[in-house]
Amino acid sequence: MKVGIKQFDVKMELRYKGIELDVSDSSGNHVGDLVVNQTTLIWCPGKTTRKHGKVIAWDEFIQLMQARP
Repeated sequence: MKVGIKQFDVKMELRYKGIELDVSDSSGNHVGDLVVNQTTLIWCPGKTTRKHGKVIAWDEFIQLMQARP
């Protein structure tokens, strides 16, 4: 996978707008975008917009990851 930041501001603290990561496979084909903000992570497969992306709260994400072996 290749992951790149679409927009990067100097501020390090994420707010509600957050930061958007461009995710591509190893061949360079766009897989989707991951939006990381203060309250949620939003997975936008393909050309899906934030509004229609799959949302998970930080607490849920942390529980999900900690449950993994």
